[in-house]
Amino acid sequence: MEPRDPHPVTGQEFASPVPPGTGWPGDPADATTRVARTPAGVRRLAAGSRELDVLQARISVCRACPRLVAWREDVARTGRRASFADQPYWGRPGPSFGDPEAPTLLVGLAPAANGTNRTGRMFTGDASGDFLWAALHRTGFAAIPTSTAAGDGQRLTGMRIVAAVRCAPPDNAPTPQEKATCSAWLRRDLELAEPFLHSILCLGAIGWDGALAAARTAGWQVPSTRPKFTHAGQVVVTSPAGRPVRLVGCYHVSPHNTFTGRLTPQMLDDVLLSLRPGGA
Repeated sequence: MEPRDPHPVTGQEFASPVPPGTGWPGDPADATTRVARTPAGVRRLAAGSRELDVLQARISVCRACPRLVAWREDVARTGRRASFADQPYWGRPGPSFGDPEAPTLLVGLAPAANGTNRTGRMFTGDASGDFLWAALHRTGFAAIPTSTAAGDGQRLTGMRIVAAVRCAPPDNAPTPQEKATCSAWLRRDLELAEPFLHSILCLGAIGWDGALAAARTAGWQVPSTRPKFTHAGQVVVTSPAGRPVRLVGCYHVSPHNTFTGRLTPQMLDDVLLSLRPGGA
C-alpha cells in the first residue's frame, strides 16, 4: 500500500502526490477531471473551460510536461525537505487561489518544490510566501497574515493569484517550451478574469512577460514594442471588450530579493496599495 501521511491541518491521511478528489482542502479536481497530456491537450482543455472552477480543476491535474511531472512527483515522494518529511505533498500543478471575481490578478513565476508543491496553494509554506502574505494582509487583501497550509482559514478579497508556470520546476527554472505549454492556462485565466479586472500585478520579469504574452494571444491591445519590466512600472493593455487594465511590475518576493533589501516590505506595500481603485 502506498505510504500516507496526515495533513497538517485536518489530520486526514493522504498519499503523495495527492490523488484528485480524495478530500484535500480546496482541491478543485476529482477522479473525472479531464487531464491534458500534451501541449495540444493543454490548449484544447484550456480553451474549452467555460467556468473558472473547471479551468482550475484541469490545471491541477495537467501532465503535459514530462520533466516537470517527474520532478514534482519525485520531490513529493522522496525529495521532501527534512522539516516536512512527515507531511503529505500535493505534488500536482498549483491552481489559482483567491477571489473568483477579483479586480486584481497577481501573476507569479512558478511553484516552489517545498511550497506550493507541498501545500497545493500558491505562495504557501515558504519564505517567499511568508513575505507576500504578510504584505497582502497589511494592505487589506488577505484575511490573515500567514498562509501555511490548505485549510488554514486564509482567503483573499479583491485578488486572485495565478502563475506563468503551474508546476514546480527543477532549479526554479522552467524551459521555454514548458513556459509556452503552460501559457494556454494563463491565457484562459486572463479571459475568464476580464469582466472584473482592472489591474494585473506581475512578480518579476517572467511574470511580466508571461502576462503580456497571454494578453497578446488572447487578442488584447498590447504595445507593439514589448514594455520593459521595472519595479512599480506600469503599462495599460486593453481587452477585446474595450476594458483598460493596468499591468504593474514588482520585484519578485524571492529570498534573494527580500533578504538583500532589493524588495522591502514598504516597497511591496506601496505597489499593492496602488492596485486599489483610485490608488494609481
